[in-house]
Amino acid sequence: MARTITVIPGDGIGPEVTEATLRILEAAGADLEFDHRLAGVAALEQLRTPLPEETLDSIRRNRVVLKGPLTTPVGSGFRSINVALRKEFDLYANVRPARTLMPGGRYEDIDLVLIRENTEGLYVGVEHYIGMEGDPRAAAESVMIVTRFGAERIVRYAFEYAKRHGRRKVTLAHKANILKYTQGLFLEVGREVAAEYEGEIEFEDRIIDATAMALVLDPYQFDVLVMENMFGDILSDQMAGLVGGLGFAPAGNIGREAAMFEAVHGSAPDIAGKGVANPTSLLLSACMLLDHVEQAETAARIRTALERVLRAGEVRTPDSGGSATTAEFTDAVIRALD
Repeated sequence: MARTITVIPGDGIGPEVTEATLRILEAAGADLEFDHRLAGVAALEQLRTPLPEETLDSIRRNRVVLKGPLTTPVGSGFRSINVALRKEFDLYANVRPARTLMPGGRYEDIDLVLIRENTEGLYVGVEHYIGMEGDPRAAAESVMIVTRFGAERIVRYAFEYAKRHGRRKVTLAHKANILKYTQGLFLEVGREVAAEYEGEIEFEDRIIDATAMALVLDPYQFDVLVMENMFGDILSDQMAGLVGGLGFAPAGNIGREAAMFEAVHGSAPDIAGKGVANPTSLLLSACMLLDHVEQAETAARIRTALERVLRAGEVRTPDSGGSATTAEFTDAVIRALD
């Protein structure tokens, strides 16, 4: 029986890259059925809410989501629809691979994975103004929340990911030299978990700013990296830059009961409707989805076809130095399927 997944096309270029991705999935024979739902601006315009209950119900039912880029409408009541979805379904592990697909970049043969804690840290949104001397907004304060539970499960996820995928090392990046309580707890728990994998997976911890520099100087010294929410947000984009940018970066958000796979780039309203959007990010995210639902062979065929097209260089969208339309690029990937 085919696996039903929730599909949220998204805003801006979202519907275009989603259509391209679904065409390739169907051509590759993915055993999936698609339950299309709305969120973001499209949902606000049609259903008067950016995150409809019907969409949430679909995710609860299907437990797997493929999501295009969303725009959070101004004044919608959501700090971020993406964050709202992660919180609603406790999608605690953000998995961001960075792998070289096209030759001729600043680096060759990059193959890294960043695993980011997705529910705690500064992004919990506990913040407020502090009034002083008649100024109600004289200061602002944000609270970083790190729990032993949250730190333990994300670090363990990183080690289990490394074991499952034949990886050699986990690097925990932190700022425990300055933030001795929050980051100190994250590091303390990380070391405790790492001790359980001694002899199986190599472990190191590094200061976050030094890690950022080292990723540029010599990214090959890393393998799997794990860190808290905001640091992971920043370094995952940096790692995408090592392989060509966000257009080549997939992402999975994994929880115990649900998983969401998404393009990490924005909705790019400036090129929406022009038919030139690059579907690579969402397509690679769909491959992660296929791995998740145990259709790894289909995922491997799609990745191989995509890499053939990108490396040949004859059919590329404008963002990657070509002139092909989204449809032409999609057709080329379909032709390249074994």
